[in-house]
Amino acid sequence: MRKYEVMILIDPTVDEHQVDSLMERYLKVVTDEKGSVDKVDVWGKRRLSYEIQKKSEAVYVVLDVTCKPSTVQEVDRLFAIDEKILRTKVMRPDVH
Repeated sequence: MRKYEVMILIDPTVDEHQVDSLMERYLKVVTDEKGSVDKVDVWGKRRLSYEIQKKSEAVYVVLDVTCKPSTVQEVDRLFAIDEKILRTKVMRPDVH
């Protein structure tokens, strides 16, 4: 099991109250694969430094998860399929 930080940019037309239910669906994949969700940090709607799909704003969400590499790959694949998600970035935090 490894720790990952996942940043997700969600379409600004999605209501901020719907973000939790949207994330729940993907976090269930992590917990079903015996991983854990350490933190869900919803930053809210922020301005983008450049447009993505002709949108200048996005709802930022940062997830800290502990899971197998194959699990985080699957979650990232599911994010890529969802039209409500503009962009994702999966990172492994530096562990010293």
